[in-house]
Order: sequence, then C-alpha cells, then structure tokens
Amino acid sequence: QVQLVESGGGLVQAGGSLRLSCAASGVIFRINDMNWYRQAPGEEREVVASISSGGRTNYADSVKGRFTISRDNAKNTVFLQMNSLKPEDTATYYCNAFVTSWARNEFPVWGQGTQVTVSS
Repeated sequence: QVQLVESGGGLVQAGGSLRLSCAASGVIFRINDMNWYRQAPGEEREVVASISSGGRTNYADSVKGRFTISRDNAKNTVFLQMNSLKPEDTATYYCNAFVTSWARNEFPVWGQGTQVTVSS
C-alpha cells in the first residue's frame, strides 16, 4: 500500500507565495514521474507541473515562471513552490506519482488534495 500525503495549502493574498509538499510512504521500489494537478470548482483536473526521476521538469503555460517543481528522491517527496499567486490559481491541488513496486509493477497513486485559495 502506497500513500501520498500533501501539505502546505492555505489562504494567501494575490502576489503571495505558498509551498506545497507531498510525501510518499509505503513499500516502494522506485518513484518515477511525480506530478501536481489542480482542479477548480466546475473545472476539469489539469496538470500543473511534472518532474521525472532524473529531474526533468514541465509546466503548464499558465504557471511558467511562477511555479517551481522539485523533488527529494531520498525522502520520496515532491514540492511545488508557488510564487506570484493569482486568484485564478485557486483550486484543490493534487499530488500524483507513478510508483514501481518490488514486483516491478508500475501504478499511479493520488494524494487526497490540499486547498489553495488566493484572494484578490
């Protein structure tokens, strides 16, 4: 059983910053790609940022230059540093990871979500 636990969400004024963390626990052989998604009310879930096990990153156009994804492989943790936040960044943010088990099976795991609210 593998779990992802997010933390770091909250309420912030426009222009402010937040740092999200997501820690994986359980029986893990390797964590491959790790991603942050977000979903606003009435909207579809969208990918915000991705990072490979080797550190290659990708960002949605809407957050480029403002958000930074990073990971600590030793601690099975991924981070999302969010700067210059805008009201349109308000959403529930979800951590996602592709995990390889000791049986060499790969499967996706999702966190429970953390709320980010940006006031204008």
